[in-house]
Amino acid sequence: MMPGGLTEAKPATPEIQEIANEVKPQLEEQTNETYEEFEAVEYKTQVVAGINYYIKVRVGHNSYIHLKIFKPLPQQRQSLTLTGYQTDKSKDDELKGF
Repeated sequence: MMPGGLTEAKPATPEIQEIANEVKPQLEEQTNETYEEFEAVEYKTQVVAGINYYIKVRVGHNSYIHLKIFKPLPQQRQSLTLTGYQTDKSKDDELKGF
């Protein structure tokens, strides 16, 4: 994997769902919304000084949000941070760096 480059999209795993769930309260606070449905469907990663996760999350019928989540290196002992999001996405919208 090339540092700084995004991987190909992969189906979300239980670990990716856990990452999305951990930042869900941050997203709800920033968007002033409550998401009853919150299912990670696919993701890409980017190696930086840690890992950026780009995760497509279904939040309703054909309603999706793209999340950008930073996971610092283990020795930094910091938690996951929601560093960006894009709303009004569809199932077919490609995950891209933002």
